[in-house]
Parts: sequence; structure tokens; C-alpha cells
Amino acid sequence: MLPTRYLEKFLQQKQPHLQEIVLELRNIIASVAPTATETVLWNGLSYYDEKRGGPVSAGICQISVHENHVRLAFIHGSFLSDPQHLLEGDQKYKRFVRIQSFENAPWDYLKDLITSSSHFDPRTLQTR
Repeated sequence: MLPTRYLEKFLQQKQPHLQEIVLELRNIIASVAPTATETVLWNGLSYYDEKRGGPVSAGICQISVHENHVRLAFIHGSFLSDPQHLLEGDQKYKRFVRIQSFENAPWDYLKDLITSSSHFDPRTLQTR
């Protein structure tokens, strides 16, 4: 994970209620993918399995903070099972979940999506 000073710099201009969401997402990512590499990329936080590749080929997820919500994005999101139909997006493969409040976030479901993404292999389109 990033050193605290880098995270603080990333979050410094973000609204406190959105910072809280980002921090909880980081906790979930650390619990399900403890070896994930975290970097600031594309105006957000990006997580990937460095042993398998870079942020795209081995991407787990991305966190971006918008004006009134946080997006948890998955570069290969169109391949993830989404029975609650929370994934949005019109790009070919990338999908995201919009999180507007800590209290109403589907934390267990988000954990399941992150776990699935961390096990997805885009080369075979299979879960490892």
C-alpha cells in the first residue's frame, strides 16, 4: 500500500464523507488482495497484481473520487458476475459501482466484486 503521506495528499481536497468511503474500500482491498500493488494513476488509486502484469493486464480495481460520489471501477468489469446489477458503464469492458454514502454502500457485495476481480485472468477469461 502507499505510504500515508501519498494517500493524504491524494485525499486532501476530497470531501470528508468521500474520504471515508475510499478508506473503507482500501481496507477491503487489503483484506482480499494483500499483495496488490497500489498506485496513484489516472486521477485515482489503482490496484493490480504486479506478479501477473500491470494496472491493465493484471488490474484488480480502481478508486476514483468524483464531486458527489466514489467510483469503484473494474477494468475487466464486464466479465464479473453482477447479480445485483450495480455495475455501470458504457465502455467495452470497464465497469464501475457508484458509491454515494458510507451508510448505504453494499459493502459485502463490493467485497465480493473485488475478490472476483482479484481472481480474474483476462488472458484466459477465467477465474484462477
